[in-house]
Amino acid sequence: MIGYYNYTTILTYLSLISALLGTHMAICGYYVNALICLLVCGVLDSFDGIVARTKKDRTEEEKRFGIQIDSLVDMYSFGIFPVIIGYSIGLKSLLWFFVLCVYAICAVSRLAYFNVAEELRQQQTTEKRKYYQGLPVTMSSLIFPLVYLTSVFFKENMVYVYGGTLFVVAMAFVIDFKVIKPGLKGIFGLIVVGILIMLGLIAL
Repeated sequence: MIGYYNYTTILTYLSLISALLGTHMAICGYYVNALICLLVCGVLDSFDGIVARTKKDRTEEEKRFGIQIDSLVDMYSFGIFPVIIGYSIGLKSLLWFFVLCVYAICAVSRLAYFNVAEELRQQQTTEKRKYYQGLPVTMSSLIFPLVYLTSVFFKENMVYVYGGTLFVVAMAFVIDFKVIKPGLKGIFGLIVVGILIMLGLIAL
């Protein structure tokens, strides 16, 4: 079979499955369930790299394959999935279609640029990355569920708030500013925030 099959990519594939399940939920009108799936994608993505690095005998081809799989899944989970949720909740006019396109293009551009920059960086140094350039696309897994959670305060304007957030986040993907890369404690802190958001969504 074509490809590399070992446990290092399990979490990445599970993230894709969660995004596909969330897509089904969004299309069926179960927006809370869809956003919970988006949160799950974020959690799985937080640990896929850690799990991959536990396999010490990975070949260079396996490493590159893992990087490609991670980036491709991220494009769907955090670049396309939030767009589908937005369309499902009502972003269907020509203007909103433009916003959805801008978000998807900025997400794929951000991912492609990161892949190129990271490959060049690894050729020049063995140091771990300390910060990201621009907002990582994975942050959408926290941002959009949080935005929807606050909809209790502006139910009639939910579509506009979600759509506006899509545009702002899209710009944050491609604007050059530094975002500190969280360590293990930071990752767990973000997961706690995600759990709190999920509990809030369930309580809606």
